[in-house]
Amino acid sequence: MTENTRAAAALLAAMVLVGSSAAAQPAMLTNAQVRVEPAGGNLARVFDAGVAAATARAWIGYEVPIIEGDRFICDWNGSGSRPMPTSVKLEGPDALYVLYRVDGRAVTRIRMLSEGCAIDAGGLPVTWITDVAAPQSVALLSRFATAETPRRVADGALAALSMHADPSATTTLLDVAKSGGSSHVRGQALFWVAQRAGERAAPAIAEAIERDPDTEVKKKAVFALSQLPKDEGVPRLIEVAEHHSNTAVRRQAMFWLGQSKDPRALAFFERILLK
Repeated sequence: MTENTRAAAALLAAMVLVGSSAAAQPAMLTNAQVRVEPAGGNLARVFDAGVAAATARAWIGYEVPIIEGDRFICDWNGSGSRPMPTSVKLEGPDALYVLYRVDGRAVTRIRMLSEGCAIDAGGLPVTWITDVAAPQSVALLSRFATAETPRRVADGALAALSMHADPSATTTLLDVAKSGGSSHVRGQALFWVAQRAGERAAPAIAEAIERDPDTEVKKKAVFALSQLPKDEGVPRLIEVAEHHSNTAVRRQAMFWLGQSKDPRALAFFERILLK
């Protein structure tokens, strides 16, 4: 092999390496010091090593399958603000990006974005983990969905769990809704359970309304009922509004019935007002 041939082969290899690295990270990730790291079948190990190595602010991210539907999420900050992505798939995105901000060897924020979002890392280091198994992502996020975790981090973990296509995410959210260590965590989990609106959501919400010791959690569970499909949520709201023993819970159910604009809600109000 001549010197020119060797040089050409080295250049080609470098181009392939750069191309494969770029393909492994989000196409619209810019202004970042990117290091690509394979999960190697053990996301927790690679993630923990990345956190331990982050003496200054950095980000760690990966992608997993997202639940079906038009789940375009280019920002989630707890205020309901969801700008549209730069690139929109007509049939909805396939991937969810989960990003963890690490500062001083601790996770300080968790964000979720759908594919197609332009991501500006602000010049910070980003470790992008490839080949992540969704159940391992669920297990990792469940670490942060606790009462001991700072509220902002726990909220981000629960929101990200709600967008995972993997069934284990539903199980985890239901477990947190039932036995989360604080009323805030249980209430947030109930909210996201309702957003998934699976067949298992309504019984878990009803159980919280009846059995959770905290009135604020009960009220959040009533709100969660209002997020279910109307044929399921409205009858349950009427039942709560009419028969629940807690006055604050009944009022909350009536409020959300009023917001529903459902004919069954109007009929209920006519019945109780005219009797």
